Amino acid sequence: MEALLDLINPVLGLEAPEITVWQMGTRAVVVYIFGLVTIRLVGDRRFIGKYAAFDVLLGVIMGATLSRAINGSASFFPTLAAASVLVGLHWLFGLLSFYFGAFETLLKGQPHPLITEGQLRLQTMRKSHITRRDLESVLYLKHQTTELSQVKQARLECSGDISIILNRQSPPVVDVDVAPGIQTIRIQLEP
Repeated sequence: MEALLDLINPVLGLEAPEITVWQMGTRAVVVYIFGLVTIRLVGDRRFIGKYAAFDVLLGVIMGATLSRAINGSASFFPTLAAASVLVGLHWLFGLLSFYFGAFETLLKGQPHPLITEGQLRLQTMRKSHITRRDLESVLYLKHQTTELSQVKQARLECSGDISIILNRQSPPVVDVDVAPGIQTIRIQLEP
């Protein structure tokens, strides 16, 4: 254990009286990855709202990091360097997500089905901390109904939003008799 600490100490500046720019940048990378892994392992998406975990994490760490430069509790330029490293890492992760689907899934997760053909997916709901009442509320707000049987698919998206696709209903068929001499027939069907 002591050998590991001897290896890590110069890299992170754990016992240094003053942290270098490189140590601050390395700490930023370590804290960013640790925070990202922690949020992904917890798996509760509802607290992150409309953004992916790595977007929220950047905001939180940037705020905490930059506040230290503002209040003087850390050296100014190394703190700015750490913030720059965070932004660069965020950009790199976004770029890798764009080009590599597996990396995007690792970073942002996958949608989880909550309802399939009107049937609740209770195991997924339990893991995601989504109740029947939560689903009915979203269904009512988006589609003015609480009938789960009308739902083809509902899922918890990576952003934390719940998306819903209703079963398609067959449009009513209207028979029209056309009299001789009529040029235009206009039929408008609305739900």
